[in-house]
Amino acid sequence: MNLESLRGQVAIVGVGHAGLGAAHGYTEMEILAQAAARAVADAGMSMSDIDGLATCSSSATMWSMPVAEYLGLRPRYIEATMLGGSSFVAHLLPSVMALVAGQCDAVLVCYGSTQKTATFGRQAGVKARALLDPQPFEQPYEPISPITSYALAAARHMHEYGTTRRHLAEVAVAARQWAQLNPEAAMRDALTIDDVLGARMVSDPLSVRDCCLVTDGAGAYVMVRADRARDLPQPPVYVLGSATAVWNRQISCMADLTVTAAAESSQRAFGMAGLSVADVDVVELYDAFTINTLLFLEDLGFCGKGEGGSFVQDGGIAPGGRLPVNTNGGGLSCVHPGMYGIFLIIEAVRQLRAQAGDRQVPDADIALVHGNGGTLSSQSTALLGGPSTR
Repeated sequence: MNLESLRGQVAIVGVGHAGLGAAHGYTEMEILAQAAARAVADAGMSMSDIDGLATCSSSATMWSMPVAEYLGLRPRYIEATMLGGSSFVAHLLPSVMALVAGQCDAVLVCYGSTQKTATFGRQAGVKARALLDPQPFEQPYEPISPITSYALAAARHMHEYGTTRRHLAEVAVAARQWAQLNPEAAMRDALTIDDVLGARMVSDPLSVRDCCLVTDGAGAYVMVRADRARDLPQPPVYVLGSATAVWNRQISCMADLTVTAAAESSQRAFGMAGLSVADVDVVELYDAFTINTLLFLEDLGFCGKGEGGSFVQDGGIAPGGRLPVNTNGGGLSCVHPGMYGIFLIIEAVRQLRAQAGDRQVPDADIALVHGNGGTLSSQSTALLGGPSTR
C-alpha cells in the first residue's frame, strides 16, 4: 500500500457543529457531543455505528478517553495526536489508513471548546500549560503568546518583501466580506481597510483586526470507506491527499520566519492527490492572524514567495476575486474557539456538496484545506474532492 493508492478510498459523509460564537452555559464536552450527534445524523448513521474516534484538546492531555466515555463509544481505533490547531486536518491521513486497513468502519473526528465563556481559572490554566509546553528561548521575555510570534513573522515579511499593513488589512476585509454571506459567522458588520489600519495595535504590526476571534464552538465530521459512502444520504467528499509537516515548535527556532512547513506538507498532499494548485477551486486556510494567509498562499504555491501581498490586494481573495479563500469568514470573522482546524474541513465539505448558500463557489469540485498549529509550527494540508472526483 502506498499513499497514492489511498486517494479517494475514504469519504467524509457527515459534518456538524454546535455552540458557535457562544455556548450559552454548555460545557465544551456538551457542545462537542451536540456537534458529534449532528455530524453522525448528517451522515444518516447512529452513534452505535461509530467505531473510530479522533479528537484532542488544549485543556486536557487525555481528552480522547472522556470523549469516548461521554459519547458511549468503544472505539477500535483512536487517534489523539495533539498538534495544535492543525490537529483535525492532521487526523485525516491516519484515519484514512485505519479505515482502508479495516481496523474500523466509521471514524468520528470531533472538537469542542468554550474558550470565550469559560473564563474561570483561565490564567491559572495558561500558566500551567506554559510549564507543560516550555519555550525556553522565548518565555524569559514574556511575549504575548501567540500574538508576538506572528507579529515577528509579519515584521520579517515586511522587511524582506515590502509587504505593507494595507496588504494585511486586505486579508481581514476579504474574510469579513465572506462572513457577511454566512449567517453563522460571529462578525458580520462592515469592515474597511481604514478600519483595520486604525484599529487598536496589539503587537506591532498586528492590530486587533489582524487577529482571530475568541469564541466558543464545536465541530465534527464522519469518515467511511468510499464503497459505503455511496449508500449514505449526503454527497460524498473524498479525501484525495493529506500530509503533515513540523519543522519547529518555537518561532525563534524557525530557519526562516517567512517560510513555513506548509511548503513541505503541500507538496506531499498534492503528490498523493495527483493534483496541482491549478486544479483547486476553493481554499480554506487557518487564518489565526492576517499574516498566516499571505504565508500559506505563498508556501502552498498559489503565488511566489513574497508575492502574497500583491496576490490579495484589490479583493484578490474576497468574493468575486481571483481565488475564493476562507469562504465562511475564517478564524478572523466566523469562529475561532482556540483551535480552528475542524471548521476548515466543515466549510470545505459544504462547498463541495454545493450546500454553502449565498457564499457558494460555483462548480467547486476540488478544495484545499490547510491547518496551522502552535506558532507557525505544525502544518497540515489536505485535498478534498466532490462526488465526481473519485
